[in-house]
Amino acid sequence: MSNAKVFAMLFSKIYPLYLTKVEKKGRSQEELDQVICWLTGYDQAGLQAAATSDVTMEEFFAKAPAMNPNAALITGVICGYRVEDIEDPLMQKIRYLDKLVDELAKGKKLNSILRSTAG
Repeated sequence: MSNAKVFAMLFSKIYPLYLTKVEKKGRSQEELDQVICWLTGYDQAGLQAAATSDVTMEEFFAKAPAMNPNAALITGVICGYRVEDIEDPLMQKIRYLDKLVDELAKGKKLNSILRSTAG
């Protein structure tokens, strides 16, 4: 799938897929929202507005209040690519989010997912 197609996907169509994925593995919407807010800087109201509107993935990240500086600590493979090696900044942000959702669904502890430096 081309980057342009991914960038044009509606966040309101992707969010329910993320939610289904984590809930199937026993995680909650609150945990998913916490992970997304940590990465993007959205507050709960902003996240819910995006999840119920027609913003594209590109717009979702463009309007993100503040990408977490610890996002650079997210490493690993998603969709066959190492997230730390993705050159397109927007695609990297999207894959960071995919990676965090995967980690949540796989049962990782929130402190680990949120790259907590407090241990």
